[in-house]
Amino acid sequence: MNDLSIATFIPSPSQGVWHLGPLPLRAYALGIIVGALVAIWIGERRFTARGGRPGLIGDMAIWAVPFGIVGARIYHVATDPELYFGKGKHVIDALEIWKGGLGIWGAIAGGAVGAYIACRRYGVTFSSVADALAPGLLVAQAIGRIGNYFNQELFGKPTTKPWGLKIDLAHRPEGYSQFATFQPTFLYELLWNLAAAALIILIDRRVKLTGGRAFALYVMFYTAGRAWIERLRIDFAHHIGPLRLNDWTALILFTLATTYFFRTRNRAVDEPAPEAKGSDELAG
Repeated sequence: MNDLSIATFIPSPSQGVWHLGPLPLRAYALGIIVGALVAIWIGERRFTARGGRPGLIGDMAIWAVPFGIVGARIYHVATDPELYFGKGKHVIDALEIWKGGLGIWGAIAGGAVGAYIACRRYGVTFSSVADALAPGLLVAQAIGRIGNYFNQELFGKPTTKPWGLKIDLAHRPEGYSQFATFQPTFLYELLWNLAAAALIILIDRRVKLTGGRAFALYVMFYTAGRAWIERLRIDFAHHIGPLRLNDWTALILFTLATTYFFRTRNRAVDEPAPEAKGSDELAG
């Protein structure tokens, strides 16, 4: 198959970085920022609708977002150490986060640590905050995947489907230069995350999810989707046995979240103190 044989496809942007004078504006970074703002907005509405203090989610983001970024970078460096350590490498490059390299698993873990610290400082239960944020996190991750689209990265196997993603020759992995279009895994994950967010909100409206169970559903839905999407990807990844490292991470987290979700289904939990009522839209 060559480029001329493709009748229909999804085109890729010609660039993912724009310069405003000496300042580079990166699509991936912009996606993360917009996604974080949307997650805070959704979380704020859900938290206040459950009786929480207005503005608290935004206050907590001051802790959660930096911790999430640090966690994402640590996970990336820890799982791809050959990029930063060894002969001909420069350890200082591990700190150059603006050049890319963030791991979603580390972002979730780091953000959770930051949110937990903030919960202790503000005197609210971590589970109530996690439940409020759950669907917004999925929406944020969906928005973040648009950055991968602009960077022409994290796509899947070659395909001739009409929704195949056109990848420029310079971005095609070694051994795949003869193929023009690939599975748009960024789009699959984006749609999966949005559907999962809507499903959590729907379930929460029918059966009020408390005690961290909405967050557990978030982990379950995301990891289930990530597992099958990961099977389509062809970018380099470390393997443990037959599975990619991300597959093992998704499997472990899915198992833990599922166990927690069903074990706590009858547990009474504390909700945030009813300091202020808000709209029940998005709340469930």
